[in-house]
Amino acid sequence: MKLVTGIAMGIVVVAVSIFVWSNELFYIMHPGRESMQYEGEILFPDTQTTVTKEGIVRNPESLLVLVNKQRRLPSSYVPPDLTIPNVRFSFNGDKEKMKLRKEAAEELAALFQAGEKQDIYLFAVSAYRSYDRQKSLYTMYQQKEGKEIAAASSAVAGTSEHQTGLAVDISAQSTRFLLDVSFATTKEGKWLQENAHKFGFIIRYPEYKEEITGYTYEPWHIRYVGEPHARYLYERRLTLEEVMQK
Repeated sequence: MKLVTGIAMGIVVVAVSIFVWSNELFYIMHPGRESMQYEGEILFPDTQTTVTKEGIVRNPESLLVLVNKQRRLPSSYVPPDLTIPNVRFSFNGDKEKMKLRKEAAEELAALFQAGEKQDIYLFAVSAYRSYDRQKSLYTMYQQKEGKEIAAASSAVAGTSEHQTGLAVDISAQSTRFLLDVSFATTKEGKWLQENAHKFGFIIRYPEYKEEITGYTYEPWHIRYVGEPHARYLYERRLTLEEVMQK
């Protein structure tokens, strides 16, 4: 009996060692990623350890970085691997707002291609925005719409997901390329809602979650988090705020 117990204990020790070692190896091979998937369980970063007391996020390069009204990006932050995805845009000329981080850009192209096979033609309207650009836009919205409306539909510089290089606004010809809630009722908007998660994107500001996200419903704003995490959020109808550990 003692021999059997000893063997069992040895197996447990080896298993735990492998688990810890694989954890460390993952972080070495995937810097900036705080989450892993084990036995079908999806893990997300801890909100408290990924932000300073001043509300500045510590992990701006993570694909799972949480940016909202309480969690800001450093004003100097620029994503390291911005590139222009091979997709249709609703405009010409402005190269900066065409850009996304490399992995997000590749998956956006795959998303658009999948849509085309079903006669769904999507257009990218706005992707990356620098801190200074967001600052100018927010000031403009305040002057045009008032502080209250601007706060509910736009982000103060540093709190915009667009600065992460992981978010992009999508529209279609059916809505004249406007960013409007009517997009949700179009065939393109419905298709995006049902398929974005397959390519690692989520509808970041869903309907009826305004009090949680801090923003009004935006069916056009998608955010890249990676396929397993996007699928997890989609199937449970959850936002990033709801799954991050408190």
